[in-house]
Amino acid sequence: MAYSHPDFELALATVAGDDLALRNELRDSFRESLNNQIDLLRRSRCDGNWRMAAERIKGLGASFHAARLVALAEEALDGAPGDPAIIRKLNLFSREFSADS
Repeated sequence: MAYSHPDFELALATVAGDDLALRNELRDSFRESLNNQIDLLRRSRCDGNWRMAAERIKGLGASFHAARLVALAEEALDGAPGDPAIIRKLNLFSREFSADS
């Protein structure tokens, strides 16, 4: 199932207006930042690094009104650091987002 992100698109429209190039740049920046934070989460070896990466993912989701991403970040924060299930869910979110963009 592809990720439907109307709130994300609304946030982009609010910031970029009709500037398609800016929208694409913001979308690409979001995707790159998300993938970097997922990688940091995956490689974290202590609770502090796990929390920091999960908080950054949550902040990224909140900044772009991506409610599903915020929920996944909260799941990471509430769960056990190093949980491979949440990393799989975040990777799936990223793949679905990329496929739909």
